[in-house]
Amino acid sequence: MTKQILLSTPHMGDLEQKFVQEAFDTNWIAPVGPHVDAFEQEFCQVVGAKHAAAVSSGTAALHLALELAGIQPGDEVFCSTLTFIASASPITYLKAKPVFIDSDRTTWNIDPNLLREALEKRAKLGKLPKAVVIVHLYGQSADIDPILAACSEYEVPLIEDAAESLGATYKGKSPGIFGKIGIFSFNGNKIITTSGGGMLVSDDENIVKRARFLATQARDNAPHYQHSVVGYNYRLSNVLAGIGRGQLRVLEDRVNARRHNCEVYQEALGKLPGIEFMPEADFGRSTRWLTCLTIDPAAFGVDREQVRLTLAKQQIEARPVWKPLHLQPVFAECECIGGAIAEDLFDRGLCLPSGSNLTAEDLQRVTQAIAEIYTG
Repeated sequence: MTKQILLSTPHMGDLEQKFVQEAFDTNWIAPVGPHVDAFEQEFCQVVGAKHAAAVSSGTAALHLALELAGIQPGDEVFCSTLTFIASASPITYLKAKPVFIDSDRTTWNIDPNLLREALEKRAKLGKLPKAVVIVHLYGQSADIDPILAACSEYEVPLIEDAAESLGATYKGKSPGIFGKIGIFSFNGNKIITTSGGGMLVSDDENIVKRARFLATQARDNAPHYQHSVVGYNYRLSNVLAGIGRGQLRVLEDRVNARRHNCEVYQEALGKLPGIEFMPEADFGRSTRWLTCLTIDPAAFGVDREQVRLTLAKQQIEARPVWKPLHLQPVFAECECIGGAIAEDLFDRGLCLPSGSNLTAEDLQRVTQAIAEIYTG
């Protein structure tokens, strides 16, 4: 039977089981414990953040970030459109309204010029958004400096969704630590995983303390269970934090492996007519969490969907790039500023198998299959 090559699978190292066993041996199974504390501290050291709170998912981290930024019902929040729905759905949890912003060609992330223009127009109308959520997509940092400058000028807090970009750099620093709050994900398909989990980071200690409070059912400091506000069950378990500690120690290896995958794909496929890979901006390092490319059917001979379906028949999983959120039925009534670039990337974009545990034979199967589609 032909082995299935999946898009991005978990890749365990040698230490995760040791930390998990330690949690069992000490009976620290609950969503608190020494692994949680250590994971937060070690994560801060890796990304350069001052404070961190480990939570149950990247979505939970973003929900907390928006609440801590003061988002209220009816508020508008600017958000990247070319991203997974979890970048915007927490906006709706708070009964606020997402306004989607198009991408640029250089990074596939939110267009800094379009964002500035939108903020300027909103300022003249006296309707500035209450926050801006940018996404660092597929392991590639957005161009943070002009984005942060525009947000600072109009005094709009910046929240960074770095769920897909742990291990990336922007001018020598980690994306996710520039704005008011940053969030990361350790979902099973991410560059490192805790099975399910996330992290909220900020240089403001009070924000992170409040995040921990809200994530632990907002229990007041009392000998009995007392609650003055409604909180959430969002804290990461000590067992999963143990997995995260082991995974964090091999982060650089995982980044290098994924970048190697991309290099193999570029070498094998980059000269085929109609194939263009997601660019790597010159201001930093992309992790190439997923290797993404676009296909021009006029030059390649078939479109992205035909390539995807042909690969699927050969037990190779490939997926379209994210469908822009302004095209999602659930957000049909939301405003989008621009959108043509994100729509074009969706129409032509394909994500190739990118796991850090792919073998040379796996990569050869994928490249050979695509080359054969072209030659027909």
